[in-house]
Amino acid sequence: MANPTRARSFLAASSRAGPALLAAGIFGGVLVPPLAHAMHAAIAPSVVGLMTLVLLRVDITATFAHLRRPLHVAAIVAFLLLACPVLARLAVMPLGLDPGVAAGVVVFATGCAATSGPAFARLVGLDPELTLLATLATTFLVPLTAPPLMWALAGVEFSIGVGAFMARLALIVGLPLVLSLLLRRLLGPTRLAPLGPAVDGAVVWLVVIYGFGVMDGLTERMLADPAWVAKALAAAFAADFGLNALTAAAFAWMGRRGACSAGLMSGNRNMALFLAILPAGADPRLGLFFALCQFPLFMSPFLIRNLYRRWN
Repeated sequence: MANPTRARSFLAASSRAGPALLAAGIFGGVLVPPLAHAMHAAIAPSVVGLMTLVLLRVDITATFAHLRRPLHVAAIVAFLLLACPVLARLAVMPLGLDPGVAAGVVVFATGCAATSGPAFARLVGLDPELTLLATLATTFLVPLTAPPLMWALAGVEFSIGVGAFMARLALIVGLPLVLSLLLRRLLGPTRLAPLGPAVDGAVVWLVVIYGFGVMDGLTERMLADPAWVAKALAAAFAADFGLNALTAAAFAWMGRRGACSAGLMSGNRNMALFLAILPAGADPRLGLFFALCQFPLFMSPFLIRNLYRRWN
């Protein structure tokens, strides 16, 4: 039987090494395709576990403090879902990009904030409670905002069925909420507080498992057209960090921590949702671009953690 103390120490150490583990995990999925294939079935369970642990680590008092300032959250949500797609379209128009890449950048900007956002915010010293609220809000609203903006700005048409989307919400939000409340009640605050670093480490490993799973099949597609992949990957990094910087600047009035948290959400979008609903007749380059967007998402904590901590 594993020693609980050693397990907790290992997970706490994993939390401290989180950004490096995330970066290594995303490349591991490309370098070891059989492992990525084996992990593909674990995507849904890892997302449920991730959100459960994120909710378990949320500071309830800090969360309610943000709810007392609803206009802050509403402004971030509106900027992410409405302003960013328009700004992305304006940015790609004069660049003469490959049509698949240009459409991918615009569609990327219509997405909701990534489920892993609150965990990443904690890893880099930002505001996980604000990030969680905005992530949940954008997830609920994206079926209403994304389809018309995709069509108007990029000529991409695919709808998100309300029934299927609500089922997905029940899985990735409803179930974790129930599980986290049950765990809070069973453990109590006295026993839960010392487990914080270990919980953060478990979050890191769940995100790594998810990263391996979403890389399934990507290696073969990358080798088929490496020149296009290089251009698309550069665009994915530019979209991620460009939206991050632009949004942080737009919300500078919220203070550095709030602005950087908004920027992190804007740069890290949930492309797994779009991969799941991409219709069979869609441009296959869109699916490849969405998969490539995982690289900047997983590497962002590693690349910008020290910058965020220096600013906050």
